[in-house]
Amino acid sequence: MSKKALITGSGGLIGSEAVRFFCDLGFDITGVDNDMRRYFFGDEASTKRTVETLSAQFHNFRQFDCDIRNEDQMEDVFKQSPFDLIVHTAAQPSHDWAAREPITDFTVNANGTLVLLECYRRFSPDAVFIYTSTNKVYGDRPNELPLVELEKRWEIAPGHRFQQGIDESMSIDNTLHSIFGASKLAADVLVQEYGKYFHLPTGVFRGGCLTGPAHKGVELHGFLSYLVKCVISGRTYNVFGYKGKQVRDNIHSYDLINAFYHFYRRPRFGEVYNMGGSRHSNCSVIEAFEMAEVASGKKALTKYRDDNRKGDHIWYISDVGKFQSHYPDWTYKYSLNTIIEDIVRAAVDGR
Repeated sequence: MSKKALITGSGGLIGSEAVRFFCDLGFDITGVDNDMRRYFFGDEASTKRTVETLSAQFHNFRQFDCDIRNEDQMEDVFKQSPFDLIVHTAAQPSHDWAAREPITDFTVNANGTLVLLECYRRFSPDAVFIYTSTNKVYGDRPNELPLVELEKRWEIAPGHRFQQGIDESMSIDNTLHSIFGASKLAADVLVQEYGKYFHLPTGVFRGGCLTGPAHKGVELHGFLSYLVKCVISGRTYNVFGYKGKQVRDNIHSYDLINAFYHFYRRPRFGEVYNMGGSRHSNCSVIEAFEMAEVASGKKALTKYRDDNRKGDHIWYISDVGKFQSHYPDWTYKYSLNTIIEDIVRAAVDGR
């Protein structure tokens, strides 16, 4: 009998990658996505086309237009059949947007996660529950690290304990999170608690910059995807503060879902992992432009603004050592160069 998985946000970057990954493994997939990304960011960010493509491509995928905040709708989804795996990627993902509608942001990110956890506990307690969290749970604490300005990037001071990246020991307290960071942290802690208090197999993955060709990048969310899109289309990209030297680690959506799969096969209870490109795949905004220009053959148009985004990280690289120690067979498939080349191809093809 086929394994069954529920994937929320099934039309988004991570959700759609999860659908493809687990459909290819023979899972029967139930997707939940009501295209709220269009509400957040406009028609350009709509997930409708992605969902239609997945529905046409995979016979073992079925889609539900449900709101994760709606208890009755989600109960109906869970009552159809127990799941073996739940991958929760649905979210309001922008800290800038969250400040516009804090209640919407919190109800989607925190309340929606609670609804899912309760349905999970009541109807599919044998499933593995995986939550896509964010490095924003650490707020702007990373900006307190000793940083050195180099020609094209900021870098952490030599010899610091986070030289290989920020690990899970970084404090989440007494720091500016942004409204988005607070709502995601609430959900993050809830997923941990359902694992530890109810002894359910749950995993929290605090992502760096998650990216890939399926990303519907917009200015408020989707750094690398949006940057490449601007370069290819000749659109001006606004660089917000830090001299364009702010550093992000970037992980391809496939590599993240593969990490989820490793966790699914040997789950733990309420475990937390920092997950990103690490030292394997990271760049500053300036460096990203240079790589996108090489990959696309086009020149970037930029406009610099002195005012950085509130609470934005100057330097963030994930230390994935904890996850690799628990799951030593997992490794990266995509480098930063291949990630950018993949996004460029998709953008040129109009995907």
